[in-house]
Amino acid sequence: MLKTQVVLASENPIVPNISELILGIVAFLILLFLLKKYVVPRFEKAYEERAQKIEGGIEKAEKAQAEAEKALSEYKAQLADARSEAAKIRDDARLEAEQIKAELREQAEAESQRIVAQGHAQLQAQKAQIVAELRAEMGRNAVELAGRIVGESLEDEARRRGTVDRFLAELDTAGATNGAGK
Repeated sequence: MLKTQVVLASENPIVPNISELILGIVAFLILLFLLKKYVVPRFEKAYEERAQKIEGGIEKAEKAQAEAEKALSEYKAQLADARSEAAKIRDDARLEAEQIKAELREQAEAESQRIVAQGHAQLQAQKAQIVAELRAEMGRNAVELAGRIVGESLEDEARRRGTVDRFLAELDTAGATNGAGK
């Protein structure tokens, strides 16, 4: 036991054993070779794929943003066209409404004038009818009074008409002179 203690004391724990050092260097070189041969290319490939995916994603995002901006500008142009067309339609509708209003006003005025003219015509017809009825009534009354004054019957139609017509003509002449004198 003493010998093992002396051997352990003579060996420097900081300085490694040569065989362990050579074995460690060989293992490290083998590990380095394996890493360089298999692992590094896989990492490089994965890194390249990831970089391509990122670049592709950036390109897709830029394309999508460009398309979105294009769509937005088209939308704004369509919206402006729609607004101008709506304004035009509104103005056309106003003009058409004013034209219809003017036409309806003209039709109403024409209808009112026609109704007034028809009313005047009816009044004139009624006036003529009343005047004719009054003349006939006056004629009968005049014939009856004249018959009483004259003392003979004026029943004969021809004589009565002649007398009535003469009387009415005298009334018309007297009315025309009185109307002109005023």
